Amino acid sequence: MNEFEIALLKYDKKSWSKSALLGFIIGLAVIVPGISGSTVAIIFKLYDQFIYAMGNLLKDFKRCFKFLLPIGLGAVVGIVFGFFAVKGLVDAFPFAVVCLFSGLMLGAFPAVKDELKGAKMTPLRLALLGIGVLIPIAVGVTSAWIYSKTPMPLSDYSLRYGETYNQFSELNYRIFLALPVGYILGITQIVPGLSASALLMSLGWFNDLIHSVSLTFWSQNPVVFVYYLALGVGFIGGLLSFSKILAVLFQKARYGAYSVIVGLSFGSIVSMFFNGDILAVYATWQNGADWLEIGMGVALFVVGVVESYLLVRFERKKDNEK
Repeated sequence: MNEFEIALLKYDKKSWSKSALLGFIIGLAVIVPGISGSTVAIIFKLYDQFIYAMGNLLKDFKRCFKFLLPIGLGAVVGIVFGFFAVKGLVDAFPFAVVCLFSGLMLGAFPAVKDELKGAKMTPLRLALLGIGVLIPIAVGVTSAWIYSKTPMPLSDYSLRYGETYNQFSELNYRIFLALPVGYILGITQIVPGLSASALLMSLGWFNDLIHSVSLTFWSQNPVVFVYYLALGVGFIGGLLSFSKILAVLFQKARYGAYSVIVGLSFGSIVSMFFNGDILAVYATWQNGADWLEIGMGVALFVVGVVESYLLVRFERKKDNEK
């Protein structure tokens, strides 16, 4: 076993089901705003193994594939379930959905912060933590600024989709951006605290992507599959390459890497309430706030925090017993 090699979990029925559940949550995290699959991996004590297996899949295919199989199967189910469930919920109660999943992220935040337990917070680590906080906030502010230049009420999204994707016949600029965006989306799946859908919201791409998935839209705009392909290639590239980078970073500078991750986790929660997509929701309140949905949002935020934190405490207890 070389310097950076770690032992992967040997499955029994219970551990296989646990990994499949992790995969389901990771798949859900691709669609659902605010869920971080990697944070759940930390709570389940599978994160280091997951990062190692992803980063060494091509080098040690048989062993890593065997470990990743239940996670991959669960992820497929999570993506399908998340898409159909969340698409309807986001259309009906967008602010409440954001509140729920930001609550889930906040409740799980202590699990990420635990990775810095015992670390001396040097000026460098504090600076890295601050940079981590600022990155998602900067992305959200930029997205909000872009939206402010061309505001579009949520009720006009269907028109917006048609106008945007009809331009794909001339290779709309978004197709060229899809590859690097897909790469960053891949990174969100392995960096705790980050959410693919939260990033897409910050960029103002979330609703575009969700509403592009329909037979009618595909038949009218087949070039959108080039967009999907570019996102997919970038996603896989980000997932595999950055896993390798993180595995090495954790071996050589674990506390420094986690200082950035803790910052990213906190900053992502803040950015969910200030980005282009959520400003479109706020725009619908110009003639009066939707107090029913705001009330639902507050209640769901509390529920998300409590449920997520209880899971963190449960896993802490199990870890202490071991």
